[in-house]
Amino acid sequence: MQNTILSHEEIQHKIKRIAYQIYETNIDEEEIVIAGINGNGFTFAEKIKTALDAISEMNVILCEVYIHKDNPLEKHIDTSIPPSEYTNKPLVLVDDVLNSGTVLMYGVKHFLEVPLRKFKTAVLVNRNHKKYPIKADFKGISLSTSLQERINVVFENGSDYAYLE
Repeated sequence: MQNTILSHEEIQHKIKRIAYQIYETNIDEEEIVIAGINGNGFTFAEKIKTALDAISEMNVILCEVYIHKDNPLEKHIDTSIPPSEYTNKPLVLVDDVLNSGTVLMYGVKHFLEVPLRKFKTAVLVNRNHKKYPIKADFKGISLSTSLQERINVVFENGSDYAYLE
């Protein structure tokens, strides 16, 4: 069974609100790195970048973070840009859904090896079932769900939505 939890319009509103929160947190910065976890996290990061570009003069650098989501330890975590491009800059690590926190935690670990000016996290949906002590600094919606339920985010041209199954 599929229950829609966020419509396209609601997701667009959440993206804009998160972009404003990121901008307000980094108002004095000239540059910021938006690092999206491969897959939907990167798609969500691209949408945040577009919203930031529309509301600020900051140079927004987009970065894709390659993590093996089923087993983050299985393969080396890598990024689409070299560490020198995000060293001493503010960075926001982005994913679509914060489930157990495993993927976000290993993403954070990767970026802790480089000095950053600020480090924040952003998710569209926070499930409140964390296995690790990690939080989303910017979140679209928080949901308490059962462990058997799954949240899926679908990014389709002009008809994004999130549903619970």
